[in-house]
Amino acid sequence: MKVSILTFEGFNELDSFIALGILNRLRSKGLQVHITGPSPKITSMNGVTIETTQALEFASESDAVLFGSGIYTREITKDLSILNRIKLNSNRQLIGAQCSGTLLMAKLGLINNLPACTDLTTKPWAIEAGVKIIDAPFYADGNLSTAGGCMSSQYLAAWIIAKLFNCEEAENAIYYVAPVGQKEEYVEMIMKVVKKFL
Repeated sequence: MKVSILTFEGFNELDSFIALGILNRLRSKGLQVHITGPSPKITSMNGVTIETTQALEFASESDAVLFGSGIYTREITKDLSILNRIKLNSNRQLIGAQCSGTLLMAKLGLINNLPACTDLTTKPWAIEAGVKIIDAPFYADGNLSTAGGCMSSQYLAAWIIAKLFNCEEAENAIYYVAPVGQKEEYVEMIMKVVKKFL
């Protein structure tokens, strides 16, 4: 199984790397997680330059796709040279977005009339784009999900693992990364939110 974390210039490291770290807990069970992007190298909002492991086109053959956020997302929503490379199908793929990544899902016609989550900075732009924003960390409907806030990638990762595998695997992955001394309550907090949408 393949997961693409769509990562663009000016990306938020927390979005891409936290999801990458949690999802890769399932590597031994055949989950392949890739940072996909529009170019071989991309630089984060804080100046960290990384190499992508796959091109954007790889997303079309992935079982799950996550849109990360970043400081240039609004500009990317207007860049057809990037958007035209992203071909997704919510009938056969799990698709999620975090923070301003919700704008990209909306631009690609994936959200339509569904409620969606995003961060506080992106909220007015998403509303302006016609997205019905709700005050929640995570929301999913079928194969589509959105999350709001820099630390909300844990909800997206748990949702993908639960959907592709099962809740036990999701709980194990969250347990591994949760702070020591808070592991049980952390797993309970995340799974209480995610399980409502499974």
